[in-house]
Amino acid sequence: MSQAHPPELLVKRLDPEAEVPAPARPGDAGLDLKVREGALLMPGERRIVGTGLAVAIPPGYAGLVLPRSGLASKKGLTLANSPGLIDPGYRGEVRLALVNLDREEVVEVKKGERVAQLVLVPVAGLELKEVEELPPSERGEGGFGSTGV
Repeated sequence: MSQAHPPELLVKRLDPEAEVPAPARPGDAGLDLKVREGALLMPGERRIVGTGLAVAIPPGYAGLVLPRSGLASKKGLTLANSPGLIDPGYRGEVRLALVNLDREEVVEVKKGERVAQLVLVPVAGLELKEVEELPPSERGEGGFGSTGV
């Protein structure tokens, strides 16, 4: 699916050394986000690190911040709030809530390392309507494990 005019993502460097996010390969959905400072995360530790960037997500879109799968699978480094959500009105620094899920090893994150990725997704507008009853469905109130394990 191609768009006649793709959405425009405005990026502002808050730190002159910060790198503008870019896809690793042409056609990739995610834009790699790099940290502006290094950090050591002890097993189970969480830490918020900055990217040195601010963005303006276009109206009608949301920015989802996702962990990089290689770091998650090899080192246990992921995002505590995955996916993180950047709303169109937010203009502050893009910061990453890193967490080391490894139970034994310390994870070192080096300055300039790619640790997350930003994906823009279209968001449908909606009208909220409170009702006394919801319409029935085949699933009903079946929740966790209701379709088997």
